[in-house]
Amino acid sequence: MTSSATAATPPSPYLVLGAAIVLPASGHVILGVPVRGLQFLFFMVILAWVTAKIAPADASFVGRHAGGFLIYALSILDAYKIARIRTAKWVHNARRDNDSAQSGIETHT
Repeated sequence: MTSSATAATPPSPYLVLGAAIVLPASGHVILGVPVRGLQFLFFMVILAWVTAKIAPADASFVGRHAGGFLIYALSILDAYKIARIRTAKWVHNARRDNDSAQSGIETHT
C-alpha cells in the first residue's frame, strides 16, 4: 500500500509549462517521459522541413516552418496537460487518504 504522503509530489504544472516553452521537450523530460518529448521533437523537425519545402518563397520564417511551430505548440499543451492531471490525481489521493485516516478507514490501492 502506498500513501500519497509517501508518494513523491509531482512537479508543478507551471514549472513544466515554463520549461516546455523555453526548450522543446524539456517539460516531458521533467515529467519523466523523455521518449514522448523526443517524438515531439522528431515531428517538429520533420514538419518544419516539409513546410519549408512547400511554402512559397516570399513566406515569413514562421510561415515557412509552420508545421514545426504547430507541433511545438501541441507539445507545450501536452506537457502541461500531463502535469495538471498528475497534480490533480496526487491532490485527490492525498485528500482521500487524509479523509480515510480521520475516519479510521484504511484504503487499499
